[in-house]
Amino acid sequence: MSRTNKINLQLSGLEPLFINEESIFVNVGERTNVTGSRKFLRLIKEEKYEEALEIARNQVEGGAQIIDVNMDEGMLDGVYAMTKFLNLIAAEPDIARVPVMIDSSKWEIIEAGLKVVQGKAVVNSISLKEGKDAFIHHAKLIKRYGAAVIVMAFDEDGQADTYERRIEICKRSYDILVNEVGFPAQDIIFDPNIFPVATGMDEHKLNAIDFFRATKWIRENLPYANISGGVSNVSFSFRGNDTVREAMHSAFLYHAIQNGMTMGIVNPEMLEIYDEIDKTLLEHVEDVLLNRREDATERLLTLAESFKGDVKSNEKEIAEWRNGTVQERLTHSLVKGIDEFIEIDVEEARVNSAKAIEVIEVNLMAGMNVVGDLFGSGKMFLPQVVKSARVMKKAVAHLLPFIEAQKTGESSSAGKVLMATVKGDVHDIGKNIVAVVLGCNNFEIIDLGVMVPPEKIIQAAVEHNVDIIGLSGLITPSLDEMVYLAKELDKLNIKIPIMIGGATTSRAHTAVKIAPEYKETVVHVNDASRAVTVASNLLQAETKEGYVKAIREEYDKLRDGYLNRSRDKNFHSIEDARKNKLKLDWDNFTPVKPNFIGTKTVEVELSELVEFIDWTPFFNSWELYGKYPAILTDEIVGEQATNLFADAQEMLKQIVSEKWLTAKGILGIFPANTINDDDIELTTDNRQPITFLTLRQQSQKTAGAPNIALSDFIAPKDSGKQDYIGCFCVTTGFGVDEKAAEFEKQLDDYNSILVKALGDRFAEAFAEYLHLKVRKEIWGYASDENLSNQDLISEEYIGIRPAPGYPACPDHLEKPTIWKLLNVEQEIGVKLTESMAMWPASSVSGYYFANPQSKYFGLGKIKEDQVINYAKRRGISTEMATKWLSPNIAD
Repeated sequence: MSRTNKINLQLSGLEPLFINEESIFVNVGERTNVTGSRKFLRLIKEEKYEEALEIARNQVEGGAQIIDVNMDEGMLDGVYAMTKFLNLIAAEPDIARVPVMIDSSKWEIIEAGLKVVQGKAVVNSISLKEGKDAFIHHAKLIKRYGAAVIVMAFDEDGQADTYERRIEICKRSYDILVNEVGFPAQDIIFDPNIFPVATGMDEHKLNAIDFFRATKWIRENLPYANISGGVSNVSFSFRGNDTVREAMHSAFLYHAIQNGMTMGIVNPEMLEIYDEIDKTLLEHVEDVLLNRREDATERLLTLAESFKGDVKSNEKEIAEWRNGTVQERLTHSLVKGIDEFIEIDVEEARVNSAKAIEVIEVNLMAGMNVVGDLFGSGKMFLPQVVKSARVMKKAVAHLLPFIEAQKTGESSSAGKVLMATVKGDVHDIGKNIVAVVLGCNNFEIIDLGVMVPPEKIIQAAVEHNVDIIGLSGLITPSLDEMVYLAKELDKLNIKIPIMIGGATTSRAHTAVKIAPEYKETVVHVNDASRAVTVASNLLQAETKEGYVKAIREEYDKLRDGYLNRSRDKNFHSIEDARKNKLKLDWDNFTPVKPNFIGTKTVEVELSELVEFIDWTPFFNSWELYGKYPAILTDEIVGEQATNLFADAQEMLKQIVSEKWLTAKGILGIFPANTINDDDIELTTDNRQPITFLTLRQQSQKTAGAPNIALSDFIAPKDSGKQDYIGCFCVTTGFGVDEKAAEFEKQLDDYNSILVKALGDRFAEAFAEYLHLKVRKEIWGYASDENLSNQDLISEEYIGIRPAPGYPACPDHLEKPTIWKLLNVEQEIGVKLTESMAMWPASSVSGYYFANPQSKYFGLGKIKEDQVINYAKRRGISTEMATKWLSPNIAD
């Protein structure tokens, strides 16, 4: 069948848009997308819709034939924002004349847009990812609303990354839509996935040509369907080299259009005219895109260096900024994170200053103010700021001997902040990042480290006469430590504001539990980017009174709303919750007997763990949000994510080759059965039975939904079936603190934080690696498993490995049972603090459940009757049980 598309794809705003094979390429404008435009996101959050409309208007005036509207952001009411914005567009004829692409990953937002959109829109997107039934349901509704649809090449097994998978998924999707849904074929637009090329990985060599081949196949075999895609993805390997990127986009688009691509998201400013691309560059680019040579990637990478503006122009660029004033040079070094010339420039500034301290107060702070402004406006990101801090520290270190010699007792800092991770807690990556950001803004930091008892915090705060106390915590017991410290400060009539931060902390907990215990101000700081604003508002005379009053009013309102909410009626008693437990069919299921029963230690080479690393949380720890690898091509943070990733890869190689860290683990698998509904009894050689206690959901469910506890996944003793359970602890933390300390001695916070973040990633990778070995070999209940790393990250495997302290089992007091059972501290050296945090911090522990129906869940809130029952089972006081379970107790 020859390629044909004589039936038009017809879209419309106030004016029609016809797309067929005679049409020119249709460009989709994406600046009205909260995930692609920081400015648009800010305007929508601030409800400045009139200004947001100007962005849409500028896109249309700039030639966009369709505008993409996306309202997917965690703090937005997406349904409200989509509805309001599309209604406003409808009243603006110069915008409403073009069709709208309703873009969301949430069906409720898509449907909200379909209800109000002007003309015939495009939905972006649906796929078979959630299965055929959901796909058909969404397609039928889109058809009823009269819209066209973009279909991603994605199914239940994941994203299509080969030619064969692309055509398989698109063919299946097309057949379902046309034959089962009756969807007009001309209203189907496929996105067969544009992935990066020239990454250095062999499996990426065919990414472009497979897209071209799939596009051609779709146009020849799926009548009337169109093709779309995001072109900038193809060139992410060359971020920072616009000449090569522009050439790649133009060449890719040229071949994609030749093969039948009809529309897509392209930044016109990042396109070179195909015929005007340097011939040598074009040849090298097309060698990569078309996979014409084995060494195509290496050749393009080498050639690309000359198109950054050849070596002479690079030298010229360096010469230009080195010819600036000393202030310009210092500012440039700080903003760019360049430490090569910092001591030379600082010394020049010192010689020309009356006092050495003036270089910090005047020259360096002027540069850091630029860094602060760029960070605050979203034009710099945390990795860059931490690099700036490294340069600043080296500059200050050079000046310190001169400052000491001239010291007069004066202080020029913006304020003195004490930072500490509270008693029992060992996690400090977030705290260290906040300290760096504050330090970059001229705050003097006194960092007490981790596991700091309250008396030491109070003593240091008084001794150093600090202006603010910053408390950090990751585990649940840290919340109680913060409450206790606030009470003690209040008793002593100390009046120092407190900033609260850390993974388990929240604005609600701070308002309800901590703030009432302290007469002075307590503020929750949810990320590093807000720390400077909060600290400045607390200390600056002109802002403090109004800011403190606003915080107290906000927290009072939040606390009143929390305390006066309706209670009790939405919960079962523990007895009723147990009656409504998950009832599995034990009569027709026989648990798999493990290949190994008992305990064993495991040591593994770090090189074996690299492929198991989940990189998304790594970027999150640096406040770069998005999923890997898509984050590397993100319009806002992609460049910084790519640079950070490159630094991480470089350090990763050193960690592995130089054996900076050691991976040690221990696991155990034991016969087990459930007793008394909520307890799991283990039998071990030559020991009394050991019992794991579990907690049960108590909130009322929709009809037919059970109240689950982890014990439901283990066969009851009275079933007559012998079941099994496993548990484990792994660590890659030995060596992390030592390496971090070496970097800190070199005034290198960036690499100190980086090694800690990578230590955490290795620990999680070790847990993933060991779970795989358990499933396939050691226990062997899934011996034929064959999953990709992405499948592992998405938890597509059979069984679960929940961890004490996490949503399904928030009880940290289960950890000592695991430690006793496996003899963890003696065997692999991992210790528990009094708050049940694991040391070293880069450690993971948990259970292994093998039942095919086991799944992750959240316990949610529980009632006092279960807390009392739990205390009896554990043999502790109700007060002690309440302390450990307080975040989960419904008031």
